[in-house]
Amino acid sequence: MRILVTGGAGFLGSHLCERLLKEGHEVICIDNLFTGRKSNIEHLLSNTRFEFVRHDVIDSFKFEVDQIYNLACPASPPHYQYNPIKTIKTSVMGSINCLGLAKRVKARVFQASTSEVYGDPQVHPQPESYWGNVNPIGRRSCYDEGKRCAETLFFDYHRENRVDIRVVRIFNTYGPRMHEADGRVVSNFIVQALRGEDLTIYGDGTQTRSFCYVDDLIDGFLRFMAQTETVGPLNLGNPGEFTMRQLAELTLKLVGGKSKIVHKPLPADDPRQRRPDITLARQILKWEPAVPLEEGLKRTIAYFRGRV
Repeated sequence: MRILVTGGAGFLGSHLCERLLKEGHEVICIDNLFTGRKSNIEHLLSNTRFEFVRHDVIDSFKFEVDQIYNLACPASPPHYQYNPIKTIKTSVMGSINCLGLAKRVKARVFQASTSEVYGDPQVHPQPESYWGNVNPIGRRSCYDEGKRCAETLFFDYHRENRVDIRVVRIFNTYGPRMHEADGRVVSNFIVQALRGEDLTIYGDGTQTRSFCYVDDLIDGFLRFMAQTETVGPLNLGNPGEFTMRQLAELTLKLVGGKSKIVHKPLPADDPRQRRPDITLARQILKWEPAVPLEEGLKRTIAYFRGRV
């Protein structure tokens, strides 16, 4: 197939492009390189089935393709809060442009949504049926509400125009090619430990997250796009739950050194708990994360050793 990946030079996008090429597809990668990096896809540029186009999804685009993966949007708080208006425009206008293209060329279109649509959840773990607990006017709202609006657009295009959609809600994912300055907890801890700095925990460290290794997530993407039983939304993530303190201690154990753990105030609207209910993914995709946290962290630390 001929497949378009928006945000294809980003952390997840580059892994997806790589996997699609391995499966024999032609891949068009578009990215404005705001958080994506050309170095993430440098090893793909010599492949005759790969094409990179520097473009912002806010502006319209036309390609003749069989499938579209919409991954374009800054996904870490420092990046999406840097220009919040641009962030929400990327989610909303980028979705409209992807959906319009999918409608015209009759392509199946995938939306990379997020567990942030659940906000600071009052239901735990979070099933797809949970509507969320989101602050619509907070510092994180440009991302949370942008992604919620994108889901609305996808389902309206599906109902009104019969566009063939797939909507996945991604929970915390980590691995090689994460941006070292993205402000996410896994990269923060690894970079701080490698530099011999103290590891910063926000709050008391009892808040929890679930961490999925990137290879497992991409496998879930492809299985989801291949099936016809459901259009989503579908949770993809690792149901293993860890506190911030547990993650910090494991990172220190694997990196070594003399770094200590220090505490800072918890940011506004930071969720206390985050863990996916992946019952639907297990049933429909026969999918389950395979890479344990310690093994995934070892691979990620090895990547960052060459960069910091």
